[in-house]
Amino acid sequence: SYGDRLVVDLYLSKVKEYKPVKQINSSGGKRDVIVVIDPGHGGEDPGAIGPGKVREKNVVLSISKELARQINAVKGYRAYLTRESDYFIGLRKRTEIARKRNADLFVSVHADAFTRPQANGASVFALSKKGASSEAARWLAKRENASDLIGGSGVNLGDHDDMLASVLLDLSSTASLRASLSVGDRVLQSLGGVARLHKRQVEQAGFMVLKSPDIPSILVETGFISNPTESRRLNTRSYQRKIAGSISKGVKSYFSDQPPIGTWLASNQSKSGSSYTVKKGDTLSQIAHNNA
Repeated sequence: SYGDRLVVDLYLSKVKEYKPVKQINSSGGKRDVIVVIDPGHGGEDPGAIGPGKVREKNVVLSISKELARQINAVKGYRAYLTRESDYFIGLRKRTEIARKRNADLFVSVHADAFTRPQANGASVFALSKKGASSEAARWLAKRENASDLIGGSGVNLGDHDDMLASVLLDLSSTASLRASLSVGDRVLQSLGGVARLHKRQVEQAGFMVLKSPDIPSILVETGFISNPTESRRLNTRSYQRKIAGSISKGVKSYFSDQPPIGTWLASNQSKSGSSYTVKKGDTLSQIAHNNA
């Protein structure tokens, strides 16, 4: 609607450059689980605009800030935002920030829109298999990307290990997608406790911000900003806290069961976990029950 134009975005240096950082060791020498939260749109990109000129970029920033606050309030977690105020960040830059933060999970927060105001409900997306395949091809086409991706494996690709790079990238992408679907399901079920769901299963699409081959990533559509009722709710602090709380609950539920190796959560789980010694004459059902 603007017609031809030239846009120049100016960033503060602390926003423009994100250098790789060591993961936080604030929990007894063990690192925290890192969650990078991405408020969609921003700056010249307002996102969807609902009744009363409610702008998606403002709603999702408020929800994301509250989500970060709730996650940071729990021992063993550390949350970062890709943007902390009203400015635009390119889509690939958002995933770069997550990688440089050594993220265990990337959560992009949005508000949906449709041509008909009746459309409603929250959704959760993970990357589609087709999107994962196309991104893998892009990474392999740039060998420096592939080297960065598997650098932590201790493998030296050299100039001739294209097959090895392809296999390792495929393994990493498959594991990340599986984790994305799993954490997405936890978040979706939690969202269902406070909001109407648009779909009752995690959907898959080729969203650019979900294309990190090595970082589990989900995109949360918190509701339809084009729906008058949901737009009003999404624009209130009380509902924003509820939505953030449900996302936080789903994330923590997943990591409680699947704590990353080397984290305080994993260490605490192993210390608090009970064990059962199998005795002669025990049946399989008894063993399973005592180890549940």
